[in-house]
Amino acid sequence: MANTEKISANLNAKFTVVDGWYGEPADNHAAGTLQILQSLHLDEATLTAASNIARTHGKEALIKLIGEEPARLLIGYRSLRQAQAKLIRNDGSPSVVGQEEMLRKMLLAFGNDLRVVLIYLASRLQTLHWVTQENISMPPSWAQEILTIDAALANRLGIWQMKWEMEDLAFRILSPDIYRDIAQMLDGKRVERESFIEHIVQQLKEELHGARIVGEVQGRPKHIYSIWKKMQGKSLDFANLYDVRAFRVLVEDVKSCYAILGLVHNVWQPVPREFDDYIARPKPNGYQSLHTVVMNDDGIAFEIQVRTQEMHQQAEYGLAAHWRYKEGAYVGAVELSKPSKSSVSPDLDNANSGRQTGTHSAAVTYERQIAWARQLISWKEDAWEQLKHHEIDDHIYVLTPLGKVISLEKGSSPIDFAYAVHTDLGHRCRGARVNGSMVPLDTALQNGQTIEIISVKHGGPSRDWISPNHHYIRSQRARTRVRTWFNALDDEEAGSGSKSLDSKVEPKIEAKVSPPTPEIVIKQSARKHGQASDVLVVGVDSLMTQLARCCRPVPPDAIAGFVTQGRGVSIHRRSCKTFRGLLERAPERVIQTAWNAASDQSSSANDLKRVFPADLAVTGIDRPELMRELFEILTRQGVHVVDLRKSAKKGLTQILLTVEIKDSEALRLVQNGLEEVKGVTQVRRR
Repeated sequence: MANTEKISANLNAKFTVVDGWYGEPADNHAAGTLQILQSLHLDEATLTAASNIARTHGKEALIKLIGEEPARLLIGYRSLRQAQAKLIRNDGSPSVVGQEEMLRKMLLAFGNDLRVVLIYLASRLQTLHWVTQENISMPPSWAQEILTIDAALANRLGIWQMKWEMEDLAFRILSPDIYRDIAQMLDGKRVERESFIEHIVQQLKEELHGARIVGEVQGRPKHIYSIWKKMQGKSLDFANLYDVRAFRVLVEDVKSCYAILGLVHNVWQPVPREFDDYIARPKPNGYQSLHTVVMNDDGIAFEIQVRTQEMHQQAEYGLAAHWRYKEGAYVGAVELSKPSKSSVSPDLDNANSGRQTGTHSAAVTYERQIAWARQLISWKEDAWEQLKHHEIDDHIYVLTPLGKVISLEKGSSPIDFAYAVHTDLGHRCRGARVNGSMVPLDTALQNGQTIEIISVKHGGPSRDWISPNHHYIRSQRARTRVRTWFNALDDEEAGSGSKSLDSKVEPKIEAKVSPPTPEIVIKQSARKHGQASDVLVVGVDSLMTQLARCCRPVPPDAIAGFVTQGRGVSIHRRSCKTFRGLLERAPERVIQTAWNAASDQSSSANDLKRVFPADLAVTGIDRPELMRELFEILTRQGVHVVDLRKSAKKGLTQILLTVEIKDSEALRLVQNGLEEVKGVTQVRRR
C-alpha cells in the first residue's frame, strides 16, 4: 500500500491557493484529486504528487520535500497546465474546428510519463466536481473545453470511468434543461425498467448455467450525455432508445465470449446492423468487447456486451488498468484485485456512474502510438520502467504566433514549420524566431514553442535545403514542395516543349460514346482499419467511383462500371444480376474497368492493408454452438465482421455476414473454412 500517513500529512499542510481552481480551497482540491487517482489504484509516487498538487515550491525544494519522482510528476503537471492555459488564451476557444485533436495531442506530448496526464485529468475533474457542487456559474466555453479536450483525452487513454463523469457534468453545465429532462425521463419509468432488467439478468444467468459457462451478468447503467448523443445521432426519441436497457456479461476467456454470443442470438432475435466485434478488431484505444442488440418477443430491443474480466478492467480504467489488474496479484506497492461480483444495481441510471463505450475521432499514426504504449505493458520485470519513460508520440506540437497548433515530426526545423503552415510561406522563409529569439533555420524545434517565420515578399527556396549534406528539412512534405518548385523552374527554362506536350494529352469528352469503349483503370485507395475506402478513376480526377453494394466486387473479380446520375461510376461484378439489367437498359452508360495492379504494389510497399466488404450467406442446422464455431474460424483467419443478421426457422438457420477481406482468394479461404463447421450445409457469396 502507498504511505497513507505521509500523504495525509501533505493534505493537512497549508498551501497557497493556486489560480485557476475557481475559488476552491487548495487543500480541498488536493484531497479531491487524490481521491480520484486512488480510485484508479495508482502508485505511491503519483498519489504523493497529487497530494502536493497545490504547492508552489521550485523544483529543488520539491525534491527535498517529497522526493525526486513525485517532484518530477508534479513539475510535469505544472507544464501541462501552463501549456493548456496558453493555448486557450491564444486560441480564444478550444473548440475551433481542426484544433481540438491537436490540443489533445499536445497535452499528451507534454506528458512523457503518462502518470502526468492522469494527474492533470484528475485535477480537471475535481474542478468540475467543485463548480457543480457549489453551483458556480461557468461560461459555456469552459464546459465545452472540458467536453472537447479533457473528456476526449480520457477517452483516448481508455479511462471510461473519468470520461463519463466529465461528459455528464460538463453537459449539465452546457444544457441544464436537456439534462434535467432526460434525468426525469429516466426516473419516471425506473420501476418498470428495473423489473425488465432483473428478468433479463436472470434469464442470462440461466443460459450461462445451462451451457456450463462461468460468468457474471450485470445490468449496465447509462449516463445522460451518452443517451442524449444517441438520441441525436440516430434521431430517436427516448422510448425507442434501446440501450437505456443494457447488459454486460463478464467471462474468463475469449472462447466463452463467442459461445455466449451464440446463446444470446439463439434466445433473442438479433437487430440487423447492430453488431460489433471489438475483440477481433479492438478500438484504437485498446477497448475490446462484443456488442449486439437483440429484440424479445414483445418487440423490446436491448443491448448486450460480452467481454472477459481483463477486457472489462481495460474498458473501465484504460491505461491505469495496468497498475490495477494482474490476476489478483501485487505489483510494486500497489494492491491489485479483480472486480468483485455484484448483482444488478438498483440505481442503474445514476447520472455519474454510467458505463458505455465512447467514440473518438481518428488520427491513425497517433492512435498506433497509444496502442503500442498499451501493448508495452506485458507485466514483465521492466514493464514499469518502460512505461514511465516511454515517449508516446513521434511528433512535436508547436504554436503559431496566433496560437494555432501545428503538428510536426520530431527533429523538424523552422523551414518544416513554414511549409506546414503554407507552401508559399515556406518558399519565402528567410529566418525564424522561437519564443521571441532568433534561431538558425536548421534548429530542431521542441514541444510547446511559439514559432514566428521571417519572410521576404518575393523569392524561392534554396537548393541547400534539400542537400544531403545539410539538415534543414525533416519532413517529406517540405522536401517535396521544394523539389516541385525547382522542377517547375527547370520546366520554364526548357521553353515551350511542355506546353506542346500538355496540348497532346489534354482529354476530350465526346457527347456520344463510340466503340470501342476505352478501358478506364480504377484503383482502390489504401485503407487502414475502420477508415472509409474511396475508389478513384486514374487519370480522370473529377470522376468518382464506388463499389456497388448489390454485389460488392473484390480483386481480381471481373468488373465493369456504370455511370450513374449524380453519384459517379458504380463498379459492379460482371456476373451481377443488377449490372446485367443495367447493361440491357442503358448500354451507352457502361464503361470498361480493371483493377489497377500498380495500386496493389504501392499498397504492399507501404505496408497498408486494403480491405473490401463482401457478403456471405451461411445456411446450416440451428444449434447453440454454431455461432461460436463460425466466429472462431473468422477470428483465426483475421477476418473482421462488420454486419451480421440471423434468422431461424424449422431447425434451420441462415446467417448473413458482411466481412472485410483483401481479395477473392482470401474470401475463398473464408468460405472453405466456414463450410468445415459442423452442421453448415452451404456458404455462398451473395
